[in-house]
Amino acid sequence: MRKVHRAMKNKNPLLHKLILQTIGHEKRQHYMIPIFTILLSLVFGILVIALLGKNPLQAYYNLLQGSGLAPKASYAGHKGMITDFTSFLNALTPMLFAALAVLIALKAGLFNIGVSGQMLAAGFTATVFIGYSDLPAVIAKPLVILIGFLIGALAGALVGFLKHRFNINEVVSTIMFNYIFQYVISFLINTFYVDPVSRQSANVKQAGRLTLVDVVIGDYKMDIPLGILVAVAGIAVTAFVLNRTILGFEIKAVGSSIRAAEYAGIRVGRTRVLAMMLSGGFAGLAGVTYYLGYFASIQPKVLVSTGYDAIAVALLGNSSPIGIIFSSFLITVISKGSTYMSSTSGVQAEIASAITGIILLFSACGAYVRYKVNRWKDMKEEM
Repeated sequence: MRKVHRAMKNKNPLLHKLILQTIGHEKRQHYMIPIFTILLSLVFGILVIALLGKNPLQAYYNLLQGSGLAPKASYAGHKGMITDFTSFLNALTPMLFAALAVLIALKAGLFNIGVSGQMLAAGFTATVFIGYSDLPAVIAKPLVILIGFLIGALAGALVGFLKHRFNINEVVSTIMFNYIFQYVISFLINTFYVDPVSRQSANVKQAGRLTLVDVVIGDYKMDIPLGILVAVAGIAVTAFVLNRTILGFEIKAVGSSIRAAEYAGIRVGRTRVLAMMLSGGFAGLAGVTYYLGYFASIQPKVLVSTGYDAIAVALLGNSSPIGIIFSSFLITVISKGSTYMSSTSGVQAEIASAITGIILLFSACGAYVRYKVNRWKDMKEEM
């Protein structure tokens, strides 16, 4: 008991009291700890920007302006805050799908590092078969979504099968598939589908795009992302499956304890394959909303960072379908607003990526924060 008293005396009692009051309650920890880690990371970002000799608050405000969440000083013709916001939603859509892909794999105790590669595979396949076709929009757009999900699901299922049949670590296999997809698809683009001017794949036709481009509404020309509706529906379906179905229970049981799941009669291998298949399916949807939505072409030899940023989003959202809405919103604000921040405040856009990395680092410490808070609670009760 004396040791406990000494330990508490050597600490800051006011700080302990404040932390325990805000994140000490167990029922609130699942959302208060992520908020706490976000605030810590943003404070750290303020220090980094201040060390560069820039105004951190102005830089953060510029991020909001670049995302259409705050007004700019001036706008180009037919542009405004609403057009910036719809462009932000366009960038948010693939992030939501990618975060769902990472989340489902995490629920099954797996780590899908291959989201970016699965995005590329799905986006390229849908581009070749639908994006370059003469199908009318009413047929082409649903087919893009269907093909994107199927190709991503096949890529994810293959990873799950290798894990189940040969015990190949999914981190290794997904990284290797990233390289395979990246270079094989780059070869195909440069050989058959390259645009001689842009040196990227030729642009898909508007009928196959999941974004309505330059839609005139009033005095504005805006890009309207159709995929955002599918993403919201995907989040709702994922939450229902994980919390209200047998499959969701089995996925979470396998992720919590393989031995306990086997003892309960759950087929672990089958569940892992299904989880990776669903994960890959959502990664495929992220791919088509990125390459046939937010953009209209594919840059050879490049894997987009969305699949890696989605890891931070899933962890930050506490591996919750609802939580990733807010975390996706935050990460997309940082990435989308970085260009405007760079041009206005003079803070390099790479700093935004560094802040995203800091958020990932602090969010990974969520379990440690929970451990320390619960330990302080126990020490207080012993006193």
